[in-house]
Amino acid sequence: MYSLSTEHSFDAAHFLAEYNGKCKNIHGHRWRVVVEVQSEELREDRQQREMCVDFSELKDDLREEVDFFDHMFIIEKGSLKQSTILVLEEEGFKMIEVGFRPTAENFARYFYEKMEEKDYDVAFVKVYETPNNCATYRK
Repeated sequence: MYSLSTEHSFDAAHFLAEYNGKCKNIHGHRWRVVVEVQSEELREDRQQREMCVDFSELKDDLREEVDFFDHMFIIEKGSLKQSTILVLEEEGFKMIEVGFRPTAENFARYFYEKMEEKDYDVAFVKVYETPNNCATYRK
């Protein structure tokens, strides 16, 4: 089995609704996303001969998914009053509402599924909230 990994990071703020602790307040992270893909065999086509996947394509595809969240305020749907969202929008803040609690665990699954949709055989995805703390998702 061959495997390749690459990583990309983004800066974003979030909070955890209904959480009893520091993370209930708005705070930011430099989220680091590591994806590892795998293949039983190497490719035979001329351009990618003897490669698992093209690193350039893998890096670009991950960057596209990760950059979507860069410098955003990530909000779980239903976690803020609509009036709060309107005020933040009036102030020009960029926000993304997601259908999951914005934890490292859920982001690891999210990026796994996004890379899988791009036809990669994903071994796992790790998402670091801090340099020392990460969550891993694999099937």
